[in-house]
Amino acid sequence: MNKIKTSELKAGMKFNKPVYIDGNNLLVPPNIPLKQKDIDRLIRWEINEVETDGSIIQEISKPLKLDDIDIEISEIVKIEDSLYTKWINQLEEIFNDIKKKRASLAGSDHQLLDSISKELLNEIENNPQTIFQSIIHSEEDEKMFSMSGVNCACISAVIGKNSKLPQFRIMQLIIASLLHDSGMFRISDEVITKKERLTPDELKKIQMHTIYSYQIILQELKYPEDAAIMVLYHHERWDGTGYPKNIKGDAIPVGSRIIAVADAYEAMLNQRPYRDALIGYNAMKNILSDNGTHFDPAILKIFLQCIGVYPIGSFVLLNNSMVGKVVSVNNNSPMRPQIRLLFDENGKRIKDKTKIDLLSRKKLFIIKAIDPRELSLKELSQDSIPEGAIPGDSPGE
Repeated sequence: MNKIKTSELKAGMKFNKPVYIDGNNLLVPPNIPLKQKDIDRLIRWEINEVETDGSIIQEISKPLKLDDIDIEISEIVKIEDSLYTKWINQLEEIFNDIKKKRASLAGSDHQLLDSISKELLNEIENNPQTIFQSIIHSEEDEKMFSMSGVNCACISAVIGKNSKLPQFRIMQLIIASLLHDSGMFRISDEVITKKERLTPDELKKIQMHTIYSYQIILQELKYPEDAAIMVLYHHERWDGTGYPKNIKGDAIPVGSRIIAVADAYEAMLNQRPYRDALIGYNAMKNILSDNGTHFDPAILKIFLQCIGVYPIGSFVLLNNSMVGKVVSVNNNSPMRPQIRLLFDENGKRIKDKTKIDLLSRKKLFIIKAIDPRELSLKELSQDSIPEGAIPGDSPGE
């Protein structure tokens, strides 16, 4: 790996390969600009150099402000007073009971989880567009574990449904996904909130959360072991290098394999230590680069078909300089979704709700995904095809 001195790093630098701390901990993914807070963290931790197999592709990126974006706030889904927010708040109540170790005494927790699961599955079946827009545009807050649980459950439900799992298995999968990190509440806050690098002993404590989650689901909330098992093994890897049992391949329960993909994708969409939030396109690209290490390739294929390279709610730039929002995914052609046009080639607002299907409009194609929190429409141009674009994203695809 190439070693780069911390003193040589500048805010705005981009690399064409991941950048690591000590070869293991991810500092920044490919094509994501390095931020000053990342550099400050390295200095604070007295880390003098980082490593990468790649090279710098952009030295300085001009900071762009949300105020520059000429998109009405209604186009960026506001999730207040929605079902999505209600589920997060309800799950937070359940987690508060789990924190206080009183979940087994509260039969209402079981009933509330069942209610969330039924509503969630109904929305996924009848109104997936709104739910996935909420996931894509959600931002981390103090209810991080609750939001992560709801996001993971929504994604897992879609994969489970498209995997042709029976209805009762999908319900178990949703319960398991909602509670997949509940065991974290059995680990000390000192370890969970630590900003410095974890020691080997602290890492082992964090890894115990899958066992604690299993116990909470089975012993405290009284769900069947089939649901608890899904959570116990959701950090196992396809190649056998995961935990807690180092099992691999088909030995990992299908539900665990689904949650593994959903959990990883969800984590990339929201702030986590060592990395910034990734828009749906980059998150999907990172997941698909796994090459059979972490994830079941068959599950990844289904995930790609039902979520799409450009997930519902993503903002995209077309090759004719128009800007649109993805409203539906074409399962057989994930890179050619249905788009609702927002701005014409001159940057003028399109007021009518014009929709186009890229599957039938072969001369039009997406050249990049847009993060509305960082990019200004004034900066967009049809020349700005990103480094590392997924092959096949072209007029003839």
